[in-house]
Amino acid sequence: MPGPAMISLTDAAADRVKALIAKSDRPVQGLRIGVRTKGCSGLSYHFEYAEDQKPTEDVINDKGVKIFIDPASVIFLFGSEIDYKEGKLESGFVFNNPNEKGRCGCGESFTV
Repeated sequence: MPGPAMISLTDAAADRVKALIAKSDRPVQGLRIGVRTKGCSGLSYHFEYAEDQKPTEDVINDKGVKIFIDPASVIFLFGSEIDYKEGKLESGFVFNNPNEKGRCGCGESFTV
């Protein structure tokens, strides 16, 4: 029986990533996701288009989307699910990360 996925996307997140990639003005292979030191809680999520795979990155294919992950971020992201939410006042990607121990008040950074 397989264990939890390193990272997974909800259908809404996969659809949104595909739509964003389709609108890109340059060739994009997928989405690069990582964790950076930032914010009042210490860590924040980082997204960018991935035009190619870096030599040490892990690549996950989920729902037709390639996700590129820096090896240093894997420990912080393992088991996470990425969702996409749209509301009346805001929309964006949301991480459901079982490794998070807390978030700052503004929601921009987290601790593990």
